[in-house]
Amino acid sequence: MSRTDEILKRLLSLHPKLIDLHLDRQLRLLEAMGRPQDRLPPVIHVAGTNGKGSVIAHLRAFLEAAGKRVHVFNSPHLVRFNERIRLAGELVSDAVLDEALEVCERLNAGRPITFFEITTAAALKLYAEVPADYLLLEVGMGGTFDSTNVVEHPLGVVITPVDIDHQSFLGDTVAEIAVSKAGILKRGAPAVVGRQRDDGLAVILERAAELGVEPFVAGRDYDGYAQDGRLVYQDEAGLLDLPPSALVGPHQYENAALAVAAVRHFHLPVSEAQLSVGLRNVTWPARLTPLRGKLRQLLPAGHELWLDGSHNAHGAAALAAALAEMQKSRPAPLVMLLAMMNNRSPAEFLAAFGDRITKLYALDIPGDANGHPAAYTAAAARGAGVDAETAPSVEAALAAAGSVAGARVIICGTLYLAGHVLKRDGTLPD
Repeated sequence: MSRTDEILKRLLSLHPKLIDLHLDRQLRLLEAMGRPQDRLPPVIHVAGTNGKGSVIAHLRAFLEAAGKRVHVFNSPHLVRFNERIRLAGELVSDAVLDEALEVCERLNAGRPITFFEITTAAALKLYAEVPADYLLLEVGMGGTFDSTNVVEHPLGVVITPVDIDHQSFLGDTVAEIAVSKAGILKRGAPAVVGRQRDDGLAVILERAAELGVEPFVAGRDYDGYAQDGRLVYQDEAGLLDLPPSALVGPHQYENAALAVAAVRHFHLPVSEAQLSVGLRNVTWPARLTPLRGKLRQLLPAGHELWLDGSHNAHGAAALAAALAEMQKSRPAPLVMLLAMMNNRSPAEFLAAFGDRITKLYALDIPGDANGHPAAYTAAAARGAGVDAETAPSVEAALAAAGSVAGARVIICGTLYLAGHVLKRDGTLPD
């Protein structure tokens, strides 16, 4: 076990038995640290149910194309914890991360605190110490009481589409969940809001009005869409004809347009040419990513192998739409390798795919006791009318998928499985 892993294991032991959403523990620790949240570069704070990471990936690509140094905070990680903290363009090193975590551990002095709270505090310490031009800060869960919601004066706020997720913490309806997401809105900070369901948008607009903020809203103030293989973006300042995003899927046109809207509305110093460069160069692992490493070699020629981290009904709908577009270009049987956390419904996830799945192999999430057993997932899939069975490993499932001639194979259901797959494939995030 590495030193980093040993520290993270100790911090995990401080986790309260029950998670009560508030900022008291976080603010107490940050006060002891000298309030690093007040010494950050300009912050763009991003909340929402799906698309947060993709929007941040686009923003990072745009700003770096403009020559800017960019900090990024994402969660969860796929393979190594270091992926969560990017300092001026580079993933944090083990030595720098270990020192920051140990400072937080010492100042916390053994008091209860969630793993996300104390590791967020370590990230904020590093962002305050390392010079950069911007910090792209992703909410972990919700918004109002999320550990990132300690920045009082962000440069701007982005809310991606809000949908059903984390119901036990955030509520059972889109409107209830939107209340939490809107909690990152701040008086005096401009806001860009992605395409929303009507009930969610109403909540966001109500909260914005209370703060005197006039959000820049998808479908009302700006729009972006695919046209002849290009991304067409338009707002009151004019129309942009841009290349498509390097990220795959129709939903990435929406995510890219939301990021472009943030650039325009927050007056970031990015030219149209730099937007184009960013769109061509953007990367975001395990978001409908083709695999070409060791695992791909287990499939015959003529097969495709894709990895996607979608894990809820909203994400499944985006994945299903992307696969439907692929089907138009090259018809192929769809084989799915699926594992899910036990707070998600396999049946709800699979509903987006209708009868398009030829075969499904259900997997356990390696090393994670919080996942649905493969047998449960397979039974739920069969209950949804899908031909499903269990497989003891990803490799075994791929060997079986090889018997379906010319198959398009998709591995999905949770980012925890995605991280395991990337490690087995030998294609690690950098």
